Amino acid sequence: MTAMTAPPPMSLVRRYWRDLALWTTIADVFAILAALALPWSTSLVAIFVPCWLGAVAWVMDWRAYGRLLKQPICYLPFALVGLAIIGTLWSDATWGARLYAIGPTLKLLVLPGLFYHFERSSRGMWVFIAFLVSCALLMAMSWLVVMDPSLTLKSASEPGGRGIFVKNYIAQSQEFALCAVALAYPVIRLLQTNRVWQALALSAISLGFIVNMAFVIVSRTAMVTIPIMLAVFALLHLKWRTSVMIFGALVVMAGLAWATSPQLQTTLDTFSRDYRLYKTENVPTSIGIRLEFWKKSLQFFAEAPVIGHGTGSTRGLFERAATGDTYSATSQVIGNPHNQTLNVAVQWGSATFSVWLCGLPITWLVAL
Repeated sequence: MTAMTAPPPMSLVRRYWRDLALWTTIADVFAILAALALPWSTSLVAIFVPCWLGAVAWVMDWRAYGRLLKQPICYLPFALVGLAIIGTLWSDATWGARLYAIGPTLKLLVLPGLFYHFERSSRGMWVFIAFLVSCALLMAMSWLVVMDPSLTLKSASEPGGRGIFVKNYIAQSQEFALCAVALAYPVIRLLQTNRVWQALALSAISLGFIVNMAFVIVSRTAMVTIPIMLAVFALLHLKWRTSVMIFGALVVMAGLAWATSPQLQTTLDTFSRDYRLYKTENVPTSIGIRLEFWKKSLQFFAEAPVIGHGTGSTRGLFERAATGDTYSATSQVIGNPHNQTLNVAVQWGSATFSVWLCGLPITWLVAL
């Protein structure tokens, strides 16, 4: 009998070159790596996401993907990108500014790929777990930076905030807030199946994120979004009696946190102080600048409510509307009004709402 010989290397290459299971696993790995890197590095995410997209596209069933695009949740991202491209035709900004403004909308095109891939992969929960673990490690690092500020990777000249290891306090607070609220769903499900210890463990992690935001540092945006996310969760998943009990407990916890946390008291006190300085002295405080951007954006929308001012027009509008000296709130210029709803409304007006009605034809045009 002749001994069986291993297949030549080229045969192995041909075997795995289009292997669906292999490339699905590779895509899952890149998605998990992107989730792990997200709290720490924007550059790594910019590497892992294209790699994930490439792995998904390599073995994609394009007919199945086309059928998926008929669903509103998938064709709307393409429709909005198409609107951004068409919006360059009536914008008065330079072509460089118009093309640059299309860039952020292209990120929406990742969403249909996510929906397609994780309809076929069973590892979607792994991505969430990776993000949760990464945020938990960042939370631990945040406490270490509080105890030893020299551990931070941020430049000494860069305003970072207390307890910030990488990025900034706004990004960190949003990540912690998302994890704290997202854990509510598995906690409820675990309690319903009498897995109390697992529910307590996840509740402790969620509480850890909240405690960090209460006693280390929190952005005011996170303070606003947390109640909104909890309200949406309660409407979707809880009975009204349970919701009332939980929100009552949260109100008590929020009161205790405010009474015992100097950091939280300071954050809340800045609301009234910054608003007063903005209204009385035109000082460019954080909340004052944001209110100024929103007020002017509403004026811009009123000037062109149907089709907006066109793609990339926002910065030019703020430049023309700037008044006062260089250091006043009314003189500040920006290309994004720090509110995506207003950012969309200023550039494309109420035409964005028509996307919901005619998004599919626009999707076909973009595809062509």
